[in-house]
Amino acid sequence: MLGSLRDNDTVPFGSAFPSPELFPLARLATSMTRGLRQLSSHAVISDITTGHPDLCRQIAQRYMVNGMQLPTEELVITNGAMEALNLGLQCVTQPGDLVAIEAPAFYAKLQVLERLKLRAVEIPVHPRDGIDLEVLENRLETLPIKACWFMSHLQNPLGASLSDARKAQLYALLCRHQLPMLEDDVYAELYFDQRAEVSPPQPVKALDVEGLVMHCGSFSKCLAPGYRVGWISAGRHTREISRLKLMTTISPSLPAQVALADYLQHGGYDRHLRKLRLALETQQTAMLAAIDRYFPADTRVTHPHGGYFLWCELPEHIDSLALFQQALAHGISLAPGPIFSATQGFKHCIRLSYGHPWDAASERAMQTLGELLKAA
Repeated sequence: MLGSLRDNDTVPFGSAFPSPELFPLARLATSMTRGLRQLSSHAVISDITTGHPDLCRQIAQRYMVNGMQLPTEELVITNGAMEALNLGLQCVTQPGDLVAIEAPAFYAKLQVLERLKLRAVEIPVHPRDGIDLEVLENRLETLPIKACWFMSHLQNPLGASLSDARKAQLYALLCRHQLPMLEDDVYAELYFDQRAEVSPPQPVKALDVEGLVMHCGSFSKCLAPGYRVGWISAGRHTREISRLKLMTTISPSLPAQVALADYLQHGGYDRHLRKLRLALETQQTAMLAAIDRYFPADTRVTHPHGGYFLWCELPEHIDSLALFQQALAHGISLAPGPIFSATQGFKHCIRLSYGHPWDAASERAMQTLGELLKAA
């Protein structure tokens, strides 16, 4: 599926990233030049394991704006959020352990578990309400689960978000079982719910007084996809994660860290985010309208309050893997449901991305998908 996205002529409904056109890449390049010019020779090697201090301060300030007081000493800068999540998981599990994940779940999560020889315990996710806490509680009572890996906000692929009350219930479960949780929050800044105009909804990490939650973020989805800079606020596990990072990649790119630190301080990050959210909301509206026009009447689709994915539940006879191949033959990529499941479920579901500017090619592609569905 990822290979299909290398062709620029393919309509990228299967993409995991928004369009590069939506990011201030030229302004970031200016920030990199200015930041490197001001960088001392000592700084090149002084903070390679935890991250550049200016960037750590800027990230800590973003937390502070959202009402969370996190010391910079708790932050570890990583090569994107995926490394942060990998390190967190390695810190609290051993090969063969059980890890609770969502169903459906982002496919890279399944690949990480496979690589680390961990076993998935799938917890259903409601398209609006998020993870099923009753099922999770039952699994925690009956299975020796060692860690959880959840997205509390704008979950990929469903776009679901936990309410504040449900986040509190989830954290109470973690405390009762003394269970570490990886909170994957890479879409935190991409909300466009009118009720959350000032700042993003608070993560489960905001409730964490025991250091159980490892909160992972990234600039890849909201600012600089090619820079591969993420972070983990690791609570009680900070020291061990720093040690694991030293044993693996040592440090993310220093020029990328310097560029992001300068941009966050001087580049108008919040102004960029407002434009990005407006663009994504406009593109979501266009895709939803196209689904209504072209897809079978019994199609069910999510309406997330942010992010850039829609999850479509198609008529039950549809094979989304076959649809993927048919669509690709017409120059259209999509993400078939089975790749989001450890048990290859969701066979009649697809994930569509509205992360690219809507144009005539997008409209034609949706019409073609509708024709393929009706002919199936």
